[in-house]
Amino acid sequence: MYLLFIGVVAGFLARLLVPGRDAIGFWWTVLLGIVGSFAGGFLAWALFGWDADEGALQPGGVIFSIIGAVIVLLIWRAIDARRSPTP
Repeated sequence: MYLLFIGVVAGFLARLLVPGRDAIGFWWTVLLGIVGSFAGGFLAWALFGWDADEGALQPGGVIFSIIGAVIVLLIWRAIDARRSPTP
């Protein structure tokens, strides 16, 4: 339940912080937030050694979840821009 709540919050805040339009719905936004939470946990582990005894792949706190979701969203946009032809 924690990951679902963090997924909603981090996903929507990431979409608000990164300007531009995304053609993704509610559940993709939640998934973005959940993946961002794990990316943020990895980032906190790699940079600061937080929770080093729990391993590299773990959910991050709210701030790192949002940062991770922003990074994942930017990566998604870069991949999507390469994949779709520009008019």
